Amino acid sequence: MSAVSRRAFLSTGVRWSACLPAAMLTVQSGLVAAATPVFAGNRPRQPRVYTRSDWKADPPRSKAEVLDHAPDRLVVHHTATANTGPTDLDAAFRLSRTIQRYHMKHNGWEDIGEQFTVSRGGYVMEGRNRSLPAVESGKHVMGAQAADHNDHTLGIETEGTYTSSLPPDRQLSALTALLAWLCDVYALDPHEAIIGHRDLNRTACPGDRLYAYLPRLRDDVARRLGGHGAGRDEPPPPRLALPGDPEQRPVLIGDLPLEHGPAVGPHDLSR
Repeated sequence: MSAVSRRAFLSTGVRWSACLPAAMLTVQSGLVAAATPVFAGNRPRQPRVYTRSDWKADPPRSKAEVLDHAPDRLVVHHTATANTGPTDLDAAFRLSRTIQRYHMKHNGWEDIGEQFTVSRGGYVMEGRNRSLPAVESGKHVMGAQAADHNDHTLGIETEGTYTSSLPPDRQLSALTALLAWLCDVYALDPHEAIIGHRDLNRTACPGDRLYAYLPRLRDDVARRLGGHGAGRDEPPPPRLALPGDPEQRPVLIGDLPLEHGPAVGPHDLSR
């Protein structure tokens, strides 16, 4: 179903999941179930997203690949950087430029890896090139943020290190607004779609405290979508890491900033 027709159904308040056949997504040798679509009566507004032009991104080495389908998971990361320092808009722009330089020069990638970044000051920035237009058209830009899952997941960098503390309120509010808009555009159930990086790869990202907060975050997003599913007494979404990942234990990456775990794997098509 096209993005336009999904939005048309959204405006009617009718669930279209009953109109679709069950879908499964094959990743390596395992199967990952597609997230269940959800529709809301009161649609969230698109938050202010500062574009690459706003934060003066360097040109990418190549145009990002736009896939003709929606992502089925929205992956929350932390940047593994300090929880101190300026939180104004200029600081948010510097953060995006720093991440891009690191990803391109240190990691050798074509561009910044994630699709969106949320600063500690509560500013939302577009990440990988073509990300914002892709979302607005119901499509998906291939990023570099969750190894071997980049073709079906969208990544959000949350500035800071959240192993022992939570993000500040304004950052959580911006993250919630961004996730609500993405769930609405892509017709995703937040209780299934919103996951942490450690659900996919062996890493401590997005930190123990932020990871433990994800159930509350899913409920808050659901309320913004009209209350669908808020406060459900159901198990958390299944962990989606590739078959063979030893015991799914989170692994600390060390003290290097911007290193939060596996972002590109041998089965990813681009970097």
